[in-house]
Amino acid sequence: MEDQSKRDNLNSTGSEKVSNEAVKRDAKSLWQNTRVFLSELLDIRHDTDRDSTIEAVKKDISFKGHNAWILIFAIFVASIGLNVGSTAVIIGAMLISPLMGPIVGAGLSLAINDVEMLRRSMINLAVMVSLSVLTAFIYFLLIPLKADNSELLGRTYPTILDVLVAIFGGLALIVAKTKKGTIASVIFGVAIATALMPPLCTVGYGLAIGNGAYATGALYLFSINAVFIALSTFVVSKLLGFPMVKYANSRRRRFISQMASAIGIVVMVPSMFLFYNLYKEQVFKNEATNFVEETVKHDGTSILSPNIDYKDKKVELFLIGNLVPKNTIAKWKEEFASNPKLAIAELRINQGADQSTAMAEQLSNQVKTGILEDLYANNQQAIADKNQQILLLENELNRLKSAALPFQSLSEEVHVNYEDIERFGFSNTINTNFEKADTIPTFMIAWKPSLSEAQKRKEEQKLKTWLKLKYQLDTLAIARY
Repeated sequence: MEDQSKRDNLNSTGSEKVSNEAVKRDAKSLWQNTRVFLSELLDIRHDTDRDSTIEAVKKDISFKGHNAWILIFAIFVASIGLNVGSTAVIIGAMLISPLMGPIVGAGLSLAINDVEMLRRSMINLAVMVSLSVLTAFIYFLLIPLKADNSELLGRTYPTILDVLVAIFGGLALIVAKTKKGTIASVIFGVAIATALMPPLCTVGYGLAIGNGAYATGALYLFSINAVFIALSTFVVSKLLGFPMVKYANSRRRRFISQMASAIGIVVMVPSMFLFYNLYKEQVFKNEATNFVEETVKHDGTSILSPNIDYKDKKVELFLIGNLVPKNTIAKWKEEFASNPKLAIAELRINQGADQSTAMAEQLSNQVKTGILEDLYANNQQAIADKNQQILLLENELNRLKSAALPFQSLSEEVHVNYEDIERFGFSNTINTNFEKADTIPTFMIAWKPSLSEAQKRKEEQKLKTWLKLKYQLDTLAIARY
């Protein structure tokens, strides 16, 4: 009986070992199949035409003839789109823009140590920038529509999103160009145009209106985007193993290689530093915005345009409405300081009812302007209606005043003071210029024939002044029978 039990235990143990080994084999096979699938899915090396790609990039570097005219027309279209704030028109301009040639050429030339290609790329890049800015400058100088809008203002300073567009747009472009039998380059050049065309148009706009900050900010944005597009091309070209340009002179080959590497490092290190700083700035702004929306809440209190300033390391809030207790503000500041992403900055809270903060003097010009614009937009129609009502009431008041004149006592007083008046009358005359009607008190006078014309006019002026003062009338008329 015991022997049988031992045999059963041995059989059970053996079965478990076989089962575990089968599971391991299945897991290993699944992993290998998954790796093969992902390799086939993401590997682009076997479908890369390196020689044709280099020739195609070299061909697109030059900016003359057809490319120059296409660029000019595309910049005009993009400038119109920016001018009127039309995203659809801007996208249309991107579809016809040949902007990517010199920038991709610069990145590829650094990757393959082709100094002649790098020289041509930099020269044509300068031509491209000059031609684009000049075209946009001429457009905005001649066209009277120069109002700022979100499409223009959004291209005056780089953000992390602009850099990401440049990076992934550049990656998409160079990967597409390396594919055998790829589609027309103008299609995948749209991503590049997204990062390059609007900033160049905004440079021309800033120069046309004399705003140096707009021009330099947009040129800075363009430069950053161009650097990251070239950097993307450089990285992909290196990963795909593009053939290096060979030089007969070994010393020259080493010099070119060292120079290309040095240029690559000079471009790459500041770019990575800039990317990191823009990333930190975007994270800070997002975290500060979320903090204000989720934490700074009090019944009957509103926030006016929060000022989130990463450069000066401060988040300044202007509160109106009910006064927030000091212990609540202290709690907000404590939560703000405990957030590791916000601890580098200071939270400043100003309240309209708190005179110690001198809020009226601390409000920035931007906040003041925003408040005034909102008040003007919301109340303009109401003010016009009020003015119309006031005018109607004034007319009605004048009519009632004139209608309530004590004519009998007035006529007796006139007769005593003005002995040369033979007849005296009064009526309300309604006059109109076909846009509005006015009721004018009118006094009718008949003078004695012995009075000269000059004396009549003098006496009428005295009578008119006296009647205005006596009955507080804004307007009245003197007429003769």
